[in-house]
Amino acid sequence: MQDSREVSMRRQLSNSRTPSQLTSRKGVTQLKEKFIRWGIESLADHEVIELLFSITSSFDKYKKYTIECTKQFGSLRQLMEASPEELRESGIARDAMLLIRLMSEIPARILKQKAVDKPVYRSSRAVFDYLYYSMRRLKNEVFKVIHLNRRNQILEAIDLFEGTVDNIPIIPRQIVENAIRCRAVSVIYAHNHPSGDPTPSKSDKQLTRDLVFIGNIVQIRVLDHIIIGDDSHFSFADEGLIEKYEDSFLTLRMKAGV
Repeated sequence: MQDSREVSMRRQLSNSRTPSQLTSRKGVTQLKEKFIRWGIESLADHEVIELLFSITSSFDKYKKYTIECTKQFGSLRQLMEASPEELRESGIARDAMLLIRLMSEIPARILKQKAVDKPVYRSSRAVFDYLYYSMRRLKNEVFKVIHLNRRNQILEAIDLFEGTVDNIPIIPRQIVENAIRCRAVSVIYAHNHPSGDPTPSKSDKQLTRDLVFIGNIVQIRVLDHIIIGDDSHFSFADEGLIEKYEDSFLTLRMKAGV
């Protein structure tokens, strides 16, 4: 008897849905099947956003969220990169905000693990991928130091200095103290260019040269200095500049007779 009542209630609920709700449900089902069969490349940005909101929102809200967020953010990438404040201002539900933030942070965790699992100084791209997710929203320049052990595995990644949109003060002594405290054998430096252009400035090159010299003196090797731009990066190691600065230091020592 109880089972028949339950079936009857389900039929009533199904019959009570409006035509627009039934259409929405059918649309989401089609999107789900399309994604399962063909992957995310088969979906446009607005379809991915619609699918995302359908997981956390009711039939009468996810269409509204999709339209509003597509209009406000313009693309899936901009939605995923939105700050908590921007998401709140969009008016979406808390559960949807939670899912967006979770999906935004998971790639950074995975890419960090990939970077730890390999000799990072041979893979500036893996380091960039990890750093890009953690630094892409920054409005000012931030100088980050990655400490590594003898296996070139990450011991710690910390933000040491923060500056303005186009300048950042660096204190070499503090860099050395942190590296010694962490018992690092080598380091990778990184900072972002909020302008989006990762091309190193004259001061970037001078700073990197000085840090390589200091590293040679205290026996903590500089493996790379990576500048993060808009979906692009500049690697001093890949461009042969780290090796060039190390050669310059050795030349100076030979001239000094040390």
